[in-house]
Amino acid sequence: MSIPRIGASFQAPSSKAMLETIQRAEKLGVKGVWLTTGGGPDALTVFAAAAVTTSSIFMGTSIVPTFPRHPIVMAQQAADIAQLAPGRFALGIGPSHQNGMEGRLGIPYERPIEHLREYLTVLKRVLATGEVDFSGRRFDIHARLVYGADIPVIISALRARSFELAGELADGAVTWICPAPYIRDVALPALERGARAAGRPRPLLIAHAFICLTGDRATMLEAAGSATAGYPRQPNYAAMFTAAGFPEAQQGVWSDTMRDSVVLHGDESRAKERVQEFLATSGADHLILSVLPAGQDRQSSMDRSLRFVASL
Repeated sequence: MSIPRIGASFQAPSSKAMLETIQRAEKLGVKGVWLTTGGGPDALTVFAAAAVTTSSIFMGTSIVPTFPRHPIVMAQQAADIAQLAPGRFALGIGPSHQNGMEGRLGIPYERPIEHLREYLTVLKRVLATGEVDFSGRRFDIHARLVYGADIPVIISALRARSFELAGELADGAVTWICPAPYIRDVALPALERGARAAGRPRPLLIAHAFICLTGDRATMLEAAGSATAGYPRQPNYAAMFTAAGFPEAQQGVWSDTMRDSVVLHGDESRAKERVQEFLATSGADHLILSVLPAGQDRQSSMDRSLRFVASL
């Protein structure tokens, strides 16, 4: 099974609720779901449960942070899910951000690109062959697994260097709240440069945007508030938005035009137009739509959004 062109992402307060939402998404016809791992449910754990309680839906992580999890442990978990759901799993990894790793977890956030290059090398090698002997500046690993897995390994990317790394070594790159013109003008060229340097075809580019099915702007802004609030205050995102043509991001706050560039909203007809515009402008191969439930009835809004994603 290949990665679906359009998939859904969502948040839930517990692993049980997350699993039930995945099962509900499959019943509603959603082809693929993507989960991140932050302060809530662990994506790999939830997908292990979903692997044996669903039959057709594709599952991908976007992303699992690398600093807190050893690459051999990551490989073991990914290979287990791949065995439980053959052809239905993609592993997305990334270094996350300095404030999360150092401020929240107390893990030094040192040379993230170098770290990710070595991590990705170890991970892909052990998944492909079941063994790895690697000595680098960040890792010294000599390990074997009982089995590996033939699964896509994608990495998160925000600035040009990380897209180049994905082009060189990964099976794809996944963005996070990058406006479509930035993907077209910065991400795709960098991905292609990395691939050319490695003498291989350009890997997949998986874009991300939020989806909020409401024609009321105030309702959209309320739904988007907590999900997107802190990003312009993070230097990497502020720099990305500035490069995308939004210099106001340097002030650490959202402008209306910034929000409109990454939160696709409106009723079903208008939202479909915006999804099509985003894909056409960005040139991305795939799109993850993170659901922002709108209004008081969150379950009804979630189901409406999942039906919408299934219809695309």
